[in-house]
Amino acid sequence: MLHIGYHESTSGGFVAMGNEAVSVGADTFAFFTRNPRGGGAKAIDAEDAEAFCTFAKKHKFAPLVAHAPYTMNPCSANPDVRAFALEMMISDFARLEYVPGNYYNFHPGSHTGQGAEAGIVQTAELIAAALKSVDETHKKAGTACHTMLLVETMAGKGSEIGKTFEELRAILDGAEKSYGAHLAKRVGVCLDTCHIWDGGYDIARDLDGVIAQFDKVVGLSRLHAVHLNDSMNECGAHKDRHAKIGEGKIGLDALVRVINHPALKALPFILETPNEHDGYKKEIAMLRAKFAG
Repeated sequence: MLHIGYHESTSGGFVAMGNEAVSVGADTFAFFTRNPRGGGAKAIDAEDAEAFCTFAKKHKFAPLVAHAPYTMNPCSANPDVRAFALEMMISDFARLEYVPGNYYNFHPGSHTGQGAEAGIVQTAELIAAALKSVDETHKKAGTACHTMLLVETMAGKGSEIGKTFEELRAILDGAEKSYGAHLAKRVGVCLDTCHIWDGGYDIARDLDGVIAQFDKVVGLSRLHAVHLNDSMNECGAHKDRHAKIGEGKIGLDALVRVINHPALKALPFILETPNEHDGYKKEIAMLRAKFAG
């Protein structure tokens, strides 16, 4: 079965997002954990979250892919921005425990002139610091964390880090060095098709080769979700401009091969295409019809 959904508004709460997903034929969705351009977060409605957990189980939902705000920059040259990123990540882990068993996806950040190597070190250290804080909180409460952190592949615009598989691996290795063993159980990767295409990975003409390279450098066991997007740009443009499925430079045939690839087909796919309700419903129906099962 194809597990697919799109990025939804949180304005109505979790049950409303679940109903919206079902209305377009989806069995997962993404949402921002807080204001994506600011960082403020409204209080979680515990009853709504509990009702959604029952709803998701009834409708056999795949894991959700929550998204950190764009203001979270773990490797900014400004230490106050890095501290704010750490504070948000720790807080978001606590908030996501209301809907346990899902993913928390974030952009590894922009080094803002420090250089990629310095940025990688800072993001890795922030991941480790956040997890250590989360672990300590759960240890005191006698509970366990049920959320996995996902580092997203990036297009490489500006000073973004995470634009190559090698940079992703360096972030994961650095975080494990700071955190300790067993990080693979806590931190994985979300692959964005537009981002890696814009980053120079030709998934239209060599999907098997790209997946093999990811496996060699990062490891397919670390891949847990896919953002399924077409791109307005040529491969290697480093611009990150999403297009509707089949209307961009990657193309429908290539993206159908993505959802049917043996290494990817069981993962949750999240659409971040420039659409509204009816457009997402159309894309989901089209992709389900082309899924080999």
